[in-house]
Amino acid sequence: MYFKEEHHLFRQSLRAFLDKEVMPHIDQWEKQGYVDRSIWKKLGDMGFLGIDYAEEYGGSASDFMYTAILFEEVSRCNSGGFAGVVVSDVGLSMPYIRNFGNDELKKEYLTKSVAGDIYGCLAITEPNAGSNVAGIRTKAVRDGDHYIVNGSKTYITGGVHSDYIVAAVRTGDEGSSGISLLVIDRELEGVSAKTLDKMGFHASDTAEIFFDNVKVPASKLIGDENMGFYYIMQNFALERLAMALCWQASCEDAIAYTLQFMNDREAFGRPINKFQVLRHRIAQLASEVERIKIFNYNVARAYGDGEMVTKECAMAKLMATELGDRVMTECLQCFGGAGYMEEYKIARMFRDSRVGRIAGGSSEIMCELIAKMTVDAVGY
Repeated sequence: MYFKEEHHLFRQSLRAFLDKEVMPHIDQWEKQGYVDRSIWKKLGDMGFLGIDYAEEYGGSASDFMYTAILFEEVSRCNSGGFAGVVVSDVGLSMPYIRNFGNDELKKEYLTKSVAGDIYGCLAITEPNAGSNVAGIRTKAVRDGDHYIVNGSKTYITGGVHSDYIVAAVRTGDEGSSGISLLVIDRELEGVSAKTLDKMGFHASDTAEIFFDNVKVPASKLIGDENMGFYYIMQNFALERLAMALCWQASCEDAIAYTLQFMNDREAFGRPINKFQVLRHRIAQLASEVERIKIFNYNVARAYGDGEMVTKECAMAKLMATELGDRVMTECLQCFGGAGYMEEYKIARMFRDSRVGRIAGGSSEIMCELIAKMTVDAVGY
C-alpha cells in the first residue's frame, strides 16, 4: 500500500549496512558523546544521504518514502543520538538549502552533503527563544558584502562536530518579519561551541553555539532577507514528520526486544510472556503503534506528493512521541529490575525517548497548533 518492491530492497540494504557499519560502534559513540565522522562518508558512498535529492547534486531523485525508511531504520540502532544527528543533517539542515537556497549554495553544500564529505546542523533555538521562533535575538548586521553575527544558540543537535550551521538570525525588526537564514561555516573566526550534558541522546553532540562578531559572506543568505521565519514554518512539517517516523520505529524495536526478554525470562515456573497482565499490556501497545504507523505512512505519502499536511504532521509528532514515552515505560516495567540496568538496552531506549515530547516543538505546542487549525480554522 505504501511501499513497492524497490522500497523493501532498499530497506534490506540499509539495514544490512547499519548492522555492519553502525551497530558495532554504537556503544563507543554513546560513551564518547559523538558519532565518528567516518560514518558520514560511508553513508554518502552508499547513497543514503541523498535519496530524494536531485541527481545533479549526487542524489537518487527517489520518492519521499525512501527517506521515511531511512528515518525508521536509523531509529532501530538503539541510539537516539545517532538517529538524531542523521535526521538533523538529512531532514533539518539540508532541506533549507534545497528548498530555498540559490544554485551556488546548492552546488557548494548539497553536493558535498549528499556525498558525505560534510554535514550540517540547524540552529534556531536560543536560551530565551524555543518554540517562540519570532523571539530570537541572534543578530546579523549587514556590513558591505558580509553579515556580522553575534548571539548564541542552544540545544543544537550536531552542534559541535558538524561542518556548517543553518542559523536563524535577526536581520530586521522585532518579530517574525525580521528573521533570515544564513549558512555559517564552522571554521569561521568567532564560531565556538560547548557540548551539553544530557539525560539521553548521548551519541549526539548537542551543543550551545556562540557567535562572536562572525563575519559571514552575504552570499550565504538562504533565500530572501527577512523571510527566514516563513521558511522555518514551512520546514517544521518535515521535522515533525521525521520525529514521528523515528519514534514509531523505536516503539516497534522496543516491543520486539521486550518480547524476546519475556520469552526467555521465567517466573513461577513459566516464561513471563504467559502471564495475562503482561500479554495484554503488549497487545494494547502493539495495537496503538500499528495505528500510529498507518497514520504516519499516510502523512508521509501525502507530504511526498506535495500536499499541505502541516496539521497532520503536528498530529503525527504529538501522537508518536507521546506513545513512545508510554511504550518505553511499559516495556521497561516488563523487565522488572533488569530494566533499570544499563546491561539491557531498554534503559537507553527509556532515556532517549523522553526528549520526543520536548524537541521539535513540545506536546503542548503541538496541541495548541492543532487546536488553532481545528478549532479556530487557522490555515498555515
